Amino acid sequence: MPDLQPFFTRRVLFTRLLQPVLVAALLTTAPARAADSSSDSDRNTYDQDSVLKDAQKFFGSSTEGLARIIEKAFKEQGRPNGYIKGEEASGAVAVGLRYGHGTLSLKGAKSRKVYWQGPSIGFDVGANVSKVFVLVYHLPSGDSLFQRFPAVDGSFYYFGGAGINYQQRDKIILAPIRLGVGMRTGASIGYMHYTREKTYLPF
Repeated sequence: MPDLQPFFTRRVLFTRLLQPVLVAALLTTAPARAADSSSDSDRNTYDQDSVLKDAQKFFGSSTEGLARIIEKAFKEQGRPNGYIKGEEASGAVAVGLRYGHGTLSLKGAKSRKVYWQGPSIGFDVGANVSKVFVLVYHLPSGDSLFQRFPAVDGSFYYFGGAGINYQQRDKIILAPIRLGVGMRTGASIGYMHYTREKTYLPF
């Protein structure tokens, strides 16, 4: 039987010589860069648990519907880099109008006051005041918010007393969440205009 010891000795030496090269190659592969990118994204966005807790505290409610709505938004849009907490008044006589104001919290930036106004579905007669919690996605700066955001057709969802719909301008997506009585005219049509100052013109 031939002596295999020299063969195994050369194989072990070859493997040891290659080990530093293999380790260096593994450390410079795409997964490492993806992890860094994910880490940067996490630092600049809000996680689902903190958003849900903040929304429940804001609405004073811990309904299953609110949890499912936020879960759906995170599943479809990912982690938001901002949110707006505010109040709005809506009225309707065949068609509706909505006016609101709140505070924009953008990750890594100072909070600022915002206002919005625009048409909404309101095929009844009446008025109401309600709270609204708006998830904000891909907003590069606070100033980028101040423009018109058309509603996304067919994006209105309702679960257990909570509702959400999407408004989009280019890559920026806004997702207003409303509870209870605010749902009466919750599905907006046309657009919502966000401004720095209060105005009563919905255009």
